[in-house]
Amino acid sequence: MSDYNWTAGYPGRVPAELPPKSYQMGGLHIVDLTKVLDPSTESRRCHLWRFNTGGSIPDFHTIMDLTSHLGTHCECPYHHSEDWPSVAELPLTNFMGRALYITLDLPENHRITGADLEAAIGDRIQEGDTLILDSPHKIAPFTPATNGPDDHRLIVGEDCALWLAAKKVKSVGFGDGVSIEDCEESVKPFHDILMAQNVTFLEVLQNLDQLTTDTFFISFAPLPIIGLDSCPVRVYAIEGLAEFK
Repeated sequence: MSDYNWTAGYPGRVPAELPPKSYQMGGLHIVDLTKVLDPSTESRRCHLWRFNTGGSIPDFHTIMDLTSHLGTHCECPYHHSEDWPSVAELPLTNFMGRALYITLDLPENHRITGADLEAAIGDRIQEGDTLILDSPHKIAPFTPATNGPDDHRLIVGEDCALWLAAKKVKSVGFGDGVSIEDCEESVKPFHDILMAQNVTFLEVLQNLDQLTTDTFFISFAPLPIIGLDSCPVRVYAIEGLAEFK
């Protein structure tokens, strides 16, 4: 299958204009936190095969050949263990709710601790929140620069995972200033502790600089496919909903 030219029926498309990153709808501010995917430039598997099933009556369909960890994606517990839930086995409420966006002003390559999170967030965190972590030490994820000498992102690990588990967060998201793929010593316990509690991870979030508040409603529902470990998602924030301030 890897040798098959999946793009043979798809000549590519250059959009006239991409939609804005944020919108105003009455008293609500909506921010699209999702990376736009272009099959012609993605480093991870992303191929489209477009074909017309209707002959002279246009009826176009598209075969999508994608990896589950493409672009902005939600990782579910099945990603880390055969015994834990796949995407379709988690309730819809696991993928929406109150979110906090926190930028940690810590030294380069610092391993985030529970004490760091307590100092930055304290009792602001609520059970069932999605917590998005970031720092000023940004680098684009999943590029040749990842884990290289110019990668100074903060690092997750066991200690911060224990703090997050104790706070019973629903999901943990990451801006470009935090690494989740540093090394086994960091990555494995972070996954072990949190995904055992059905916590999901949100990776490759974009447009976080468009947020005007650090507390908002978030939605990132994946496709409910049984046996899927993770899924690309359309993540968006809604600022201004009274119950999610």
